[in-house]
Amino acid sequence: MRSSSSSTNSPEESANGVKEQREWSNYEKLVRKLYMTNLFNPVKLGLENMDKLHKAIGSPMDQPDISVIHIAGSNGKGSVALKTANTLRLADYKVGLFVSPHISSFRERIQINGEPLSEAQVEKYLKEIYDICEEQEIPATFFEVTTALAFRAFAQEGVEVVVLETGLGGRLDATNVIKHPALSIITSIGLEHTRILGDTVELIALEKGGIIKEGRPVLVGNNVPFETLKQCAEEKKASQIYQCEDLLGPEEEQIMIEGKETFEDYDAENSKISKAGLILLQFHLAEQTFDTDKTLKIILPDTIDAGVKIRPPCRFEEMDIKVDEKTVRVILDVAHNPQAIDYLIAKLRANYPTANQRIVVGMSADKDLKYCTNILLDYVSDPSKLHLVEASHPRAASISSILEANPKLSDSHYEVPEADDLNKDGRDVSSVSTQVQKALKLATENNEMLVVCGSVFIMADARETLGIVEPRDSAVIAEVAGAGMRNSQENFSDSKKN
Repeated sequence: MRSSSSSTNSPEESANGVKEQREWSNYEKLVRKLYMTNLFNPVKLGLENMDKLHKAIGSPMDQPDISVIHIAGSNGKGSVALKTANTLRLADYKVGLFVSPHISSFRERIQINGEPLSEAQVEKYLKEIYDICEEQEIPATFFEVTTALAFRAFAQEGVEVVVLETGLGGRLDATNVIKHPALSIITSIGLEHTRILGDTVELIALEKGGIIKEGRPVLVGNNVPFETLKQCAEEKKASQIYQCEDLLGPEEEQIMIEGKETFEDYDAENSKISKAGLILLQFHLAEQTFDTDKTLKIILPDTIDAGVKIRPPCRFEEMDIKVDEKTVRVILDVAHNPQAIDYLIAKLRANYPTANQRIVVGMSADKDLKYCTNILLDYVSDPSKLHLVEASHPRAASISSILEANPKLSDSHYEVPEADDLNKDGRDVSSVSTQVQKALKLATENNEMLVVCGSVFIMADARETLGIVEPRDSAVIAEVAGAGMRNSQENFSDSKKN
């Protein structure tokens, strides 16, 4: 049962199984308020609110002692941001990272030297942002408040370099209030959010190209309409537009993955963009040392090679889980649309050509449920190798809707809860945990790999069930996550590389 969002306490189960009430923490109250912001301040693309908010907190991202790398793209921007930040950390820079969405805790979005902000830091800086919004009557949205929170925290905690991932597009994204980035990166361009960004690759490229700034360099990946972005860079008077080969030399043969179609190895492409960006960044950092009397920290090639090996969680994330005396190889991947699922299967075939596999899958309600699950059925051939789950998130597809879309799944593993007075939506909030446990047990007995894929919304429960220890927000926060975000920056793109 979901508790009312207007309550001020939360039921928790005691040792004797009785539900007891507890007071919400200040962190929970503030983050709940943040998630519900868009219900009261409707999303309107534009920079007016964010400009006011950035100025109100002292325009920290325009200060000369902070270097900003600004990253946009249809796919890959999250990976490039993480790889870049990780390398800078290894090179002994104090680095802030701002990315979205998160997997298990809101705090993952804002990291300093690879560590999420603490609950105490979020409480402190988020309260300051809300006080400013109220005092100056700035009707900031969820993403604007979150962006301002990141900017405030980075400045107050004394970071040297900030890596910013855009939320949606670029030109009108809240992160684009920065005036003087050290470097802008556009990773790739594809058809996404066409209602907002445009219905051609060229129009979307111009939206992403909105992060290009006068007198500043821009780096673009291979999968972009280069001539369009080159013209955009010239019109915006960028200092130079670069492609990876300009900095890394002639391109080696691309690593390809064979499936129903041939796929480029996206992690290799993201690593290449990150390496090129870090080379460019060092020119800026060298100039900055002369202007600010800082000591230049050289980023060595070995450091770059080590730094870009990192991958975001749940992007073909591989791990071994001990079950009794056996070990099960588990893959977590947020493949959640046909193209992404095709790529996942191609990678599974390439990396594990002889392995028998069992799959746990949960989807978002706005996806092509029949097409996506048919791809998985074709791969495993036996529907009993599939476990269907539903997240408690309001945008998650229910088990009943998945079965209705694809009756061939009737022999899969699932549980369909009955709607009643206490569970009017007929949702099973324990669905992910139950089926991951069941799938792990069967995979152990049958010497199978376990693949957990689909919506980002199922991953927190899956990771916790697999015994992964990491910060996770409470049910008090989870029950309102996604409120009012259906058409905002939190409307996750159909991305297969982020």
